[in-house]
Amino acid sequence: MSKEKNLKPSKELPLGFVDRQEKELLIRDFVISNIKEVMTKYGFQYLETPSFEYTDSIGKFLPDKERPDQGVFSFKDEKKWLSLRYDLTAPLARYVAKNYLELPRPFKRYQLGSVWRNEKPGPGRFREFLQFDADYIGTDNILADAEICILMSEILKNCGLSEKDFSIKIFSRKIYDALIEDLNLSNNFKTGLEVTNAKLKILRSLDKIDRLGETEVLKLLGKGREDKSGDFTKGVGLDEDQIKKIQFFLERLKFSQGKFKIDTNRKPGDEFYEEEMELINEGTDQFGYLVESEDNFNTGGFDEIQELRKIFLKANFKNYSIDPTVVRGLEYYSGLVYEVSLNFEVKNEKGKIIQFGSVAGGGRYDNLVTRFDKNLNVAAAGFSIGVDRLTYALMQKKQNLLNKIKPVMICNFFEEELAEYFKIQKVLINNNIPCELYSGNGDLKKQLNYANKRDCSAVIFYSQDEIAKKKVKLRDLKTGNESFIELSKLANEIKKLL
Repeated sequence: MSKEKNLKPSKELPLGFVDRQEKELLIRDFVISNIKEVMTKYGFQYLETPSFEYTDSIGKFLPDKERPDQGVFSFKDEKKWLSLRYDLTAPLARYVAKNYLELPRPFKRYQLGSVWRNEKPGPGRFREFLQFDADYIGTDNILADAEICILMSEILKNCGLSEKDFSIKIFSRKIYDALIEDLNLSNNFKTGLEVTNAKLKILRSLDKIDRLGETEVLKLLGKGREDKSGDFTKGVGLDEDQIKKIQFFLERLKFSQGKFKIDTNRKPGDEFYEEEMELINEGTDQFGYLVESEDNFNTGGFDEIQELRKIFLKANFKNYSIDPTVVRGLEYYSGLVYEVSLNFEVKNEKGKIIQFGSVAGGGRYDNLVTRFDKNLNVAAAGFSIGVDRLTYALMQKKQNLLNKIKPVMICNFFEEELAEYFKIQKVLINNNIPCELYSGNGDLKKQLNYANKRDCSAVIFYSQDEIAKKKVKLRDLKTGNESFIELSKLANEIKKLL
């Protein structure tokens, strides 16, 4: 017999994949139901696209990846490569290009679905995860961006978080695009392709400021950095003067972080409302000073942020800040970008506090649909929520988020009494009490062990003694107390235990 025939399949999962148990799934279902409720209120349409797309359709948009076969799971079908989708936005762009004439504009859609990324996993970050997306297609009105931020806030609050538990941070990719243009990358790199790759690497490095800190990101912009594990990441290759220019720009922007929340007392109709609006219009507040002093970078990004702030003021929306650390690593973003970070501690499986990062984010991607049809110039904006990441955090923050009703188990003593057992089960089910009739093979001890492992609230006995008394015996597994109860009163008595 060959050695191969003696090999056993592994019990372990591939790295970055996880089995999800009931508690997590129930909280995830709770999150999903709240998402759907908010989306319905705001008039979004439900859409589903396939898990697989042609590899060239999803594009080279993953962070830290140079080729479309890296970062995604792919296989070749006849003559074309197929890949599992790594997000829900690229498939949406393909769908819009295919159905553009039939769609209302703006087209407001939301989608829930699994996505797959072949990259290094981390705490709460997996290679397969559930994602939620909401998008506006066919409008360049910044009202859409404003509503996206309001939607993100409302969803998180519906899921049990307070405004203090999370922060919505906003900036613009146009500002960073202008900064990168000012670096004259063509002096460093010979071909247009190398310049394009350098731009993407710079953006992806800057996107790590929140996680790695400015010092480590500056290393990534230069020769590279070595992490705690000893792994070395090759840098962009900028020279010292270019790095100093970025560092100076970051210092100029840093003062604005977290300081642009609208005064909670200012509402339409108040005497201070017009004063606040005038400050924004004139650009005489701190952020306005930056607008006036950075003419070289004023390609519309600052103006869009100011316009967004005006809409927030009119909507009385306050839970946001202007934050230059928001860059977003995906290539296709073209304007305003936004992220949601949690403000409470999150621990890994070993109980160690970790830097969890964002649970939601998005932005404007006005050029993505054009990839499929050059005649379609379609403005678009959207956001994503990592449902599994949010669930991971909620399980720690909101321990009692779900009051799960524990099942009741009916012990199975005699086959000839099955009719009576089914009668008891039907009474409980009709009263919306979860219950199960023991279907295994085992004596009373094994049945009680099973009930404890199932975390049952109570067990029901109906053996010879109970049959003689024409009552069932109910044992509370939490206290151990037992009582004989008539079948007609059983449901009410059990509800007292739940």
